[in-house]
Amino acid sequence: MTRVIRTLIADDETLMRAGIRLILDNADDIEVVAEVADGPSAVQACREHEIDVALLDVHMPGGDGLAAIPGIARESPKTNIAMLTAFGDDHNVAQALRAGAVGFLLKDTGPTELIRAVRVAATGESILAPQITRRLIERHLLSDSKDAEPAKRRIEQLTDTERDVLRLVTAGLSNAEIAQQLHMSTGTVKAHISRILAKVGCANRVQAAILAHDAGLPAGP
Repeated sequence: MTRVIRTLIADDETLMRAGIRLILDNADDIEVVAEVADGPSAVQACREHEIDVALLDVHMPGGDGLAAIPGIARESPKTNIAMLTAFGDDHNVAQALRAGAVGFLLKDTGPTELIRAVRVAATGESILAPQITRRLIERHLLSDSKDAEPAKRRIEQLTDTERDVLRLVTAGLSNAEIAQQLHMSTGTVKAHISRILAKVGCANRVQAAILAHDAGLPAGP
């Protein structure tokens, strides 16, 4: 039996919530179990409904999605969070990912890509497009030099193979793409990523990619 991904939509615009629900309802393996209009309600819904994936609008008058991330992480640690916004503001992206979100989606994401993104988010994988990752590196993260030395010390714990995997994670590749590049099985890649996260103390692969940027570890093969 296919596992159903229990999903929350948090957006203050009723029509936007309805549109997202309409798209997700077309996927047999996704169930929208709650809709809310602000951050505090999102935290409560994740706690009450055992949400797998929370889609949070960044800006909501009753409490924004960025502020809700720590509460969801505390009250429902198994929930993976993806942010939704009308524009990809670099500061908001970095803030959300550092707080523990697994990805960042634009509201003009197409139906097929939105469904795929929810499925990817449910696994805890990053759903940032490679071009967004590169933009973060160029405009925000590498300028944050105060984090460089602590980040380097954390990265030094990794083996050469784990560094190779992390470089490809940082480049925005999926587990399957990393497996192809490094001639491994996807199961082996997942195992490496789990060990990487444990060693460097990151909650997810996006945080690990940011740490790699801070440490100056180059992305790619």
